[in-house]
Amino acid sequence: MHKFIFGLPKAELNVHLVGAASADTVLTLTRRHPSAGVPTDETELRKFYEFTDFDHFVDVYVKVNSLVQTGEDVSSLVDGLAEDLAFNNVRYAEVTVSAVSHIDAGVAPDELKEALQTSRRKALAVHGVHLAWIFDIPGLRTPGEEQATLDFALRQRPEGTVAFGLAGQEAGRDRESYRWAFDIARDAGLHCVPHAGEMTGPATIWAALRALRAERIGHGISAIADPPLLKHLADNAIPLEVCPTSNLRTNVVRTPREHPLPALLDAGIVVTLNTDDPGMFHTDLNSEYLFCHQEFGLGRSELADLARNSVTASFAPDALKTQLLTEISAHTKQGSP
Repeated sequence: MHKFIFGLPKAELNVHLVGAASADTVLTLTRRHPSAGVPTDETELRKFYEFTDFDHFVDVYVKVNSLVQTGEDVSSLVDGLAEDLAFNNVRYAEVTVSAVSHIDAGVAPDELKEALQTSRRKALAVHGVHLAWIFDIPGLRTPGEEQATLDFALRQRPEGTVAFGLAGQEAGRDRESYRWAFDIARDAGLHCVPHAGEMTGPATIWAALRALRAERIGHGISAIADPPLLKHLADNAIPLEVCPTSNLRTNVVRTPREHPLPALLDAGIVVTLNTDDPGMFHTDLNSEYLFCHQEFGLGRSELADLARNSVTASFAPDALKTQLLTEISAHTKQGSP
């Protein structure tokens, strides 16, 4: 099964650029910018990433994000991510970038654009990984972050830009208040993929669907508590970007046995498998697939279906989707007992 999973061509739809940074990448950045307060020792960094809850995770994330102060720092993040994705045979990834956070930390908008574009080309040339960008409102309650995110996504619009998102804390953030920003992004040709239902209930998912007209839902696991919502998601083939290890590391889900992924599959939901913040959660996409085999009993066919879901739910060009789906089928047939 290890060999099958490692060789399975994959796509990933929920991975954050800063949270994906490996320990080596973060140590490179923190040694460049030691005043940020992030540990410069690997052992201490791993302790730094032991989260008590989602609020603690957000606090740590903000500190690590403060290390990204130049275009060179952005390139280091993308280069490291591309190498890690290639190791996991991830052929296409939609990477969430909180542009406004990097700009606030000192990266000029045009410098950020150039770093993303140059590193994206390098990822394909060196590693064979196709990268696309989702620019999200990070949800740090910074005044004007919605407009600033729109300005970068639409005025700079780096090559590979596909979608507009919303992440961060869910509680106390009315999705309706973000409708205007998502309407502008959609009218400009971007897809809409907000997070919802990770640490709040089904009502947040309904709001993302109704107010923001979400095409995919980041996380969305609390949908399991609302049968009409499950039916709506299944009937309309609205994918969920499920991140099991992330949910466990932030204590959104307490034990693997309590994770709703199997029940979501049973309900006919289009489930995609993702890492969210793999550098911070000590995981990678191969590990997520192996987790689903070991904890939920998913076999080769079911794991291949998860890989297919991620490709079909992506915003990759049709030709690339066809290529990846063909490769998944060929690998699954080859790996059959």
